[in-house]
Amino acid sequence: MRPSRRATDEMRAVSFERGVLRHAEGSCLVKFGETHVLVAATLEERLPPWLKGQGRGWVTAEYGMLPRATHERTRREVTAGKPTGRTMEIQRLIGRSLRAVVDLERLGERQITVDCDVIQADGGTRTASITGAWIALHDCLSWMKARSMIPAIPLRDHIAAVSCGIIDGEPRLDLDYAEDSEAETDCNFVMTGTGGFVEIQGTAEKTPFTGAEFDAMVALARKGVDKLVDLQKMAVA
Repeated sequence: MRPSRRATDEMRAVSFERGVLRHAEGSCLVKFGETHVLVAATLEERLPPWLKGQGRGWVTAEYGMLPRATHERTRREVTAGKPTGRTMEIQRLIGRSLRAVVDLERLGERQITVDCDVIQADGGTRTASITGAWIALHDCLSWMKARSMIPAIPLRDHIAAVSCGIIDGEPRLDLDYAEDSEAETDCNFVMTGTGGFVEIQGTAEKTPFTGAEFDAMVALARKGVDKLVDLQKMAVA
């Protein structure tokens, strides 16, 4: 039995609350069980210097964890003078994931920055961030369309992410911290609504995983992402 008493192919309770920030063009409070992430999408009429004059826009992301998002206080990275390697890796992953489903040429020469702040962490902060970021980005683009800044919402597909792992030799979907910290294998899958893979991150923490175990995790990930995309569709309908 899993610590959360879920079935091996069962997600945690997932919810999206849109429009939680007054000033952001798009925002969402996403919850994967006890992991809560506040996401804000900000439209900026500027571009990185290397993109100017190319007739296309850019989507980027920043990620951070509040000091008491975890059991013990974590020092704010700003006081250390620079983000950690983990933070840089996660925010680049979020940005890559979102850009994979945006038609950047139809965005025009503008940048959308998506901020993901972890309020409470219980495993899967990157997967929750990516999934909630799609909602905030969608609403930012809808805000632009409503003001005739773009003729249509330039999203080609949904994007969502979920973790899978091997615990006690058993493939499981959507790991919370209790499972993630003990997993023999830990994987993150970023997928589109039509089933394409954007990124797969997989690590054997204790015992190398087999091809059959990987296939089982892929099947679980597909099931999880299908549910997340259905929830995204209901949220923005």
